[in-house]
Amino acid sequence: MSVAVVEQAHPAVGELRLSKVLAALADPGRLATVRALAQQGESACTRLQEEAGLEISRSTFSHHQKVLREAGILQARVQGAERILSLRREDLNGRFPGLLDAVLDAADEHL
Repeated sequence: MSVAVVEQAHPAVGELRLSKVLAALADPGRLATVRALAQQGESACTRLQEEAGLEISRSTFSHHQKVLREAGILQARVQGAERILSLRREDLNGRFPGLLDAVLDAADEHL
């Protein structure tokens, strides 16, 4: 029995906008999500909220995921019953070299 993998729509690299990326990363909950993914590589949605240390409702976490995906920071794919999230690190570095690492390093300094 094979498991269907469904891809969700993501902006193309050329459509990534710095203002949208920075706005998405400005929220502490979204930044914590990105930080957790940077450490994990990828994660199932059901575990990521806990890994990021977020004590928010599921609907709020879903909204954060949507904002990050639409900004081009996250890639989400559905695999069976799980939504798997990962960073679009290569795409972001191609469009805005060093930005993601700089934001994550600066955020780590303020913890």
